[in-house]
Amino acid sequence: MTKKNLLVIGYHWPEPSSTAAGVRMMQLLEVFLEEGYEITFASAAVLSEHSSDLDDLQINTKQIELNSSSFDSFIVDLQPDVVLFDRFLTEEQFGWRVAEQCPAALCILDTEDLHSLRHVREELFKKGTPFTVHAWLQDDKTKRETASIYRCDLSLIISSYEMKLLTEVIKMNESLFLHLPFLLEEIKEVANWPSFEERSDFIFIGGGKHSPNIDAIKWLKAEIWPKVRLELPEAKLRVYGAYLPQQVLELHNEREGFLIQARAVAVDEVMQSAKVCLAPLRFGAGIKGKLISAMQNGTPNVTTSIGAEGMHGKMPWSGSIVNNMSNFANAAVTLYSDKNDWQKAQQHGVEIINGHYSKFHLKTRLFFKIEELNKSLLQHRTQNFVGALLRHQTMTSTKYMGKWIEVKNG
Repeated sequence: MTKKNLLVIGYHWPEPSSTAAGVRMMQLLEVFLEEGYEITFASAAVLSEHSSDLDDLQINTKQIELNSSSFDSFIVDLQPDVVLFDRFLTEEQFGWRVAEQCPAALCILDTEDLHSLRHVREELFKKGTPFTVHAWLQDDKTKRETASIYRCDLSLIISSYEMKLLTEVIKMNESLFLHLPFLLEEIKEVANWPSFEERSDFIFIGGGKHSPNIDAIKWLKAEIWPKVRLELPEAKLRVYGAYLPQQVLELHNEREGFLIQARAVAVDEVMQSAKVCLAPLRFGAGIKGKLISAMQNGTPNVTTSIGAEGMHGKMPWSGSIVNNMSNFANAAVTLYSDKNDWQKAQQHGVEIINGHYSKFHLKTRLFFKIEELNKSLLQHRTQNFVGALLRHQTMTSTKYMGKWIEVKNG
């Protein structure tokens, strides 16, 4: 039986030790490998020392160029059955080339999170303006991202809240996307986790290239941590993150117990040593990798409504969800001090992971959908008239802009 061929066009080379997006991409690559796909991962980005070694997984790699017809020759030779775009930005750059050179390929967009949602929330936060769906709908990035979703045969949506925005606000047809959060192994054994008594201190994990994390660290240092420290003078907060900027490194203060530890090499180890994870996120989107990691390691957390958004359905949260600074500090102290509350929160985390993120069930759902689309791709595309319209317009406008840039660069 001939192997099916998957081409992944990456916005970055995956760095699972640095970002939740890297973790997500590696999960997708893993399930496609398990299904017997031959995978080629291509990206115009620069490799870093922390990029995953895809060759070890027998995944082919290809450095590609933006605005270059060399990509056309590459994809014609490859003839992929499925093309997976990593974020809408790669679909904008390469989608028209894929449609022109390999029109029969099934095109899937992994949104990671709705970038337009994260962008609008950040812009409004900086202005001190509350987020509204109306503001999101008006933003140009929302229009670009939505157009990308329409142009693809299937989009993978990571958050249930973002699913609601697309179906209930924009009124998009549900046949165009699939709710597919992180794909995780079920938690079956918790006896090996360190106990309440064996753990100490608080933890925050978040990459420095992600602005919601920088804001959260600053908010912790300026307002939340001093109140926690007042009640728990022996406790420490350990802040881990790849690519932390100088402004964050300078917040390190041994006397205040505010410790900037940089990249966490062994995330599970540092997470299991902590008693409580703090994630005071005031803007952002998607599923928060730090909170998934906390639940996977039996570490209760305190976060905001933005932090927990779209992550737990109607299940009780694995800790506390609070948005007010004083309430946040109080919740952190209570969870840190009350063994009964802490154990309940830990159990809730196990239930959330097993109930919402089961790799077995999500993987089955994904490949059933792919098989279903492959059987009726022409009909699916015919019914997606808006997508056909946008593909037509994009292949004329973006195509000639790309060719103009190629000639100009040449």
